[in-house]
Amino acid sequence: MRAYRAIGKSAAVLAAVAASVAALYSQQPAPRPSSYAPVAIHEDFASILARMKAAKPDVMKRHMALLEARYDLSNRPAPGVTMTRGKPLQQGVRVKLPAGMTWERLAQMSPEEIRDKDLFPQGFLPLPHPNHPEGGMLFPRFLIDEIKRQEERDLTRFDLDFDLPDHFLPEFPAPIFLTTRPDLGDVSRGQLVTIANYYQLFNGILNPKQLEGLRLLVTPFPQQQFNQTEDRRSERPSRGVACFDCHANGHTNGATHLVGDIRPQEFRHRIDTPSLRGVNIQRLFGSQRALKSVEDFTEFEQRAAYFDGDPVIATKKGVNILDRGSQVHFMAEFQALLDFPPAPKLGVDGKLDPRKATAEELRGQELFFGKAKCGTCHPAPYYTDNLMHNLRAERFYKPRLINGRMASADGPIKTFTLRGIKDSPPYLHDGRLLTLEDTVEFFNLILELKLTAQEKSDLTAFLRTL
Repeated sequence: MRAYRAIGKSAAVLAAVAASVAALYSQQPAPRPSSYAPVAIHEDFASILARMKAAKPDVMKRHMALLEARYDLSNRPAPGVTMTRGKPLQQGVRVKLPAGMTWERLAQMSPEEIRDKDLFPQGFLPLPHPNHPEGGMLFPRFLIDEIKRQEERDLTRFDLDFDLPDHFLPEFPAPIFLTTRPDLGDVSRGQLVTIANYYQLFNGILNPKQLEGLRLLVTPFPQQQFNQTEDRRSERPSRGVACFDCHANGHTNGATHLVGDIRPQEFRHRIDTPSLRGVNIQRLFGSQRALKSVEDFTEFEQRAAYFDGDPVIATKKGVNILDRGSQVHFMAEFQALLDFPPAPKLGVDGKLDPRKATAEELRGQELFFGKAKCGTCHPAPYYTDNLMHNLRAERFYKPRLINGRMASADGPIKTFTLRGIKDSPPYLHDGRLLTLEDTVEFFNLILELKLTAQEKSDLTAFLRTL
């Protein structure tokens, strides 16, 4: 009996201890945010696939409702205005104004008044990723289809679709112009350059180092969403992505991602993939990273950006460690050959030839370098000062969470070149501005320029000549 009583007392003591431990843990604060993504995934892939596929319709419905509320997404090309290979350029201001407001009235108000009355146009706020809490590389359907046709490699995500309509994206495939062989014109021959055709297209035009650099740029390597692990976002294990999947033909196809260098997740910026054209005249790389050479940028992308800036995840998923002295150098050497598209109305100083330009374009140029202040940050001939500037757009609105994206201060952003700008919609670092007219209205408001309707039209006409 004594033994049974002892056992009973021991059990009671253990139960009391267990209860105390449980109570202690229940009082612990919520886990602190971590800079690291989870590495050990305890949910099997079939479960992840089913769960995220089921959630996809609601995720996309919520995001597309946001786009519809912000923008006029209709297909309205500008008469007679095309990109370099002939794709029509969309025209008109597509950002929607608050009810009863006009652009003229809004431009007369102070930043404080706009903020206090909550009148800042929604389309001027930071643009979230289609699923901002999830993020990751996301490609337009036309790129997915062409890569699958040429390489039988599938860049489809089972959890998300690309969001912006094709008519707001760059032409595809984009032409390629080389600084070393301007006599050849478009060396792409109208094809998307991939691992399947790069040698045929460029053998005899590039030197062996450049050809090897191009091979590496079109070679797929593991990436956060496209790899072999159970936390990938492709149905089948993937060989990964290539640099030129986003920077198609050394330009851009509008593919999006989130920057890897900001935490927590809601503060990460959406990326509108920038063009690689004119890399040879640029001195800063990455919208906010301010990497100092294209070699730094190339190595950074493979080691960090592909994996959301997380070296632990990179190791798990198969990071591609490039050799700086050869592979990085070869890739950078090819990128430095990518030239801007021809601008037949510009002289050798990068400004309009009066014999070729219209009166509207010449008035726009005068505004660009004068009243509109564009030339302060975008001087000729390459239309960048190779610096970073903070527009402080947050003067106009109160911070808010938008579909998982915290709209607050963007901070300093590098000055992107405006050469060939008509070929590179959408605009701003996160693609929140769909047309050049949207861009003119944005800067008219942010810089408090008070341009007239005619001046805005003239300025847009000039931008199209660059």
